Amino acid sequence: MQHKFILLYAWFVRTMLFFLPDIPAVMRFRGWLYGFAMKNRGVDFQVTHDAIIKDLWGISVGKHVFVGNGTVMMGSGSIEIEDEVQFAPHCIIISGNHTLKDGSFRYGKGDLGHIHIGRGAWVAGNSTVQRGGSLPAGSVLSANSFLNKEFDEPFSLYGGVPAKFIKKLDEC
Repeated sequence: MQHKFILLYAWFVRTMLFFLPDIPAVMRFRGWLYGFAMKNRGVDFQVTHDAIIKDLWGISVGKHVFVGNGTVMMGSGSIEIEDEVQFAPHCIIISGNHTLKDGSFRYGKGDLGHIHIGRGAWVAGNSTVQRGGSLPAGSVLSANSFLNKEFDEPFSLYGGVPAKFIKKLDEC
């Protein structure tokens, strides 16, 4: 019953604040409200008006995290986002997956897992992070990529479908 209440709460937050502008004070207020049902929420958690965040009980967010327009985040497993992470528009972060039962994915049991996004990472637009995905600190997941495995080389560029190591990043 608690899960249904939290789903309803997330819907309520999104619905009540949807028409307010995406200015920092309003985005912080959205993040603050979502944070009440999350495992953990750091300061300055900013959520744009049309982001969809569900299954809040499985999400932990650090300080200074930004969630871009049209991003969908579902923490039915667990999602750990460290400090200073940003999600560009239209990212999908889902810690669960479907399984096959009787020749169909419709009624298969859910397969839940963990997602970890390291400090200072950037998930570029239209990317998907699936259960088992881990993006190291200071790294970039390039646009239109699919991450479903763990990487451990910080300050690197990852990309592709499925994502792979591309190169080390240099600081400016």
